[in-house]
Amino acid sequence: MPANATSHVRIARPTRDLAAADRFWTGGLGLDVLYRHEGSGSTGDHSLLMAGWPDAAWHLELVDDPAQAAESRPGVEDLLVIYLGEPVPAELVERLEQHGGVRVPAHNPYWDEFGVTVQDPDGYRLVLSSRGWSNS
Repeated sequence: MPANATSHVRIARPTRDLAAADRFWTGGLGLDVLYRHEGSGSTGDHSLLMAGWPDAAWHLELVDDPAQAAESRPGVEDLLVIYLGEPVPAELVERLEQHGGVRVPAHNPYWDEFGVTVQDPDGYRLVLSSRGWSNS
């Protein structure tokens, strides 16, 4: 199958604390746990969590590899943007904060105008955009 619009996308990221990342992405944002692997701690056998919505064409893979996470420092443009197409619910932002997120000003003022930016426990940024997605 060629790469096209029906291809599923996996966004993989290292995490310093898988439990904290799990709380933020599943408890805070409401993603489902699609797969979980508890590593043995031996070389190459890392714990990981795949989270997403079952019918979405993407999912997030969080890999518990402290050495890799220490080398990977997220920048201000390491964004995962979710287009809501409606105002960002205050309850959702509060839930993300209660689950380890920190609301931060966006590096690009566009995202402050059209959404809310929340930093996850590893420093990656989630933007909840009030805009809808249109590729036209």
